Amino acid sequence: MRVAGITIPDNKHLSIALTAVYGVGRVRASTILARVGVSGTTVAKDLSPEKELEIRTLIESFTIEGDLRREIGGNVKRLKDIKAFRGIRHLKSLPARGQRTKTNSRTVRGNVRKTMGSGRRKLEKT
Repeated sequence: MRVAGITIPDNKHLSIALTAVYGVGRVRASTILARVGVSGTTVAKDLSPEKELEIRTLIESFTIEGDLRREIGGNVKRLKDIKAFRGIRHLKSLPARGQRTKTNSRTVRGNVRKTMGSGRRKLEKT
């Protein structure tokens, strides 16, 4: 089964397998399956072609994949262009939603501190 150019895994439950499409999460996948009338534990290879077509048309009615990525990228670019606080945080690759930066996001900031014993080699017994 293919949706929006993405191959849906055949051996996973549909509620999980539909999340392979960018823009479809667990909640949206379960609402789509409920609207079509298919159980979430159904496997993709057991679907009838009619149900497959219904699921495909429902998913493609949402903004997904390339369009969604383009829209999100445009939103971030707009924030950067108007020099908003969130845009500046995106430019500096820092958390944009108020998370602390003293202890978390160290690897993003390039401030990786090693603990005392993390880089040591084990002593060989002679």
